[in-house]
Amino acid sequence: MLHRQRRLRDLVSIGPAMLRDFEMLGIRTIGQLARSNPDRMYGRLAKITGMPPDACVLDTFCAAVAQARDPHLPAEQCQWWYWSRKRKAQGAKT
Repeated sequence: MLHRQRRLRDLVSIGPAMLRDFEMLGIRTIGQLARSNPDRMYGRLAKITGMPPDACVLDTFCAAVAQARDPHLPAEQCQWWYWSRKRKAQGAKT
């Protein structure tokens, strides 16, 4: 049985805007994303665009990286808002 390789656009919470952000960051595959650090991605995107992205972008990066690393991630953890709650619970300023 052949399995179709997952693509970035197949990830939960990833739409056209996130795909453009990944492109700006040079991330084109699930493998590249799995090796990425969401905080570093967020910082690099801020440098590229010249302004800090909304904090929900960081949350979405966290959701995407987690999914890239674990194709069987629980459904709730695939959602950006799961990571938003986690970030806020840790008292992050972003």
